[in-house]
Amino acid sequence: MPTKHPIIAIAYSEETRQAFVAALEKAGVAAVAAASFYDAETLVLSGSYSGLLVDLPSIVKAKGDEKVVACSLTNFFPTLRVRAVGSVLVPMTMPGAARQDNSLNDFLAKSCSSFEPRQLRRHRRRDIIMTAQLHGPDSSDRTFTLNLSWGGFFLLHTFPERFTIGEPLDIYLPEAELLVPTTIRWLRPWGERHLSGLGLAFDRVDDQLHEALTILLKSDSANDRDRLVA
Repeated sequence: MPTKHPIIAIAYSEETRQAFVAALEKAGVAAVAAASFYDAETLVLSGSYSGLLVDLPSIVKAKGDEKVVACSLTNFFPTLRVRAVGSVLVPMTMPGAARQDNSLNDFLAKSCSSFEPRQLRRHRRRDIIMTAQLHGPDSSDRTFTLNLSWGGFFLLHTFPERFTIGEPLDIYLPEAELLVPTTIRWLRPWGERHLSGLGLAFDRVDDQLHEALTILLKSDSANDRDRLVA
């Protein structure tokens, strides 16, 4: 199989979706159909996918907030924009669109096979700096956050190699007077021309943390998706 994970086939037309799924399965790739870009966004928030096969007319027809979702998804994942002519998929381009592969086989073998599947970030990050302290029997390191979201935050740390992905870590936020249980989701090593540190996810958002985040983020958690600006 050219890809480790399924490809999402996005089209408003059921007939077109069926043609997309059939073409992907014929190429030996698992396919998941999505009737809208909203449906595709819901899929990638909870699963891993290797790319998007998108109906160009559906992109053109998308309006308003769904246009923003389409922009976010096609910038995040390898994407092949096509028009279905019967069972034949014809790669298409749009003015200003990034270069794409010339065929479905090239798309699967080149762009999708080299893409490391990731889940879409659920909440938008904001550049909010807060003092923080690692809390535990072996550490009282003082540091600060570089950004914050409803899902967690990035914590500056010069020795991220001391930690492992999946490790629980309690963080004390003095400004909010909160001790926050988190889990390490990813690490950014020191020495890569970026600030090193830990990507942390909240284990739970209780009433106190919810109140603090509402004040800091000035947003509603249910509608604060991490979408690009169209």
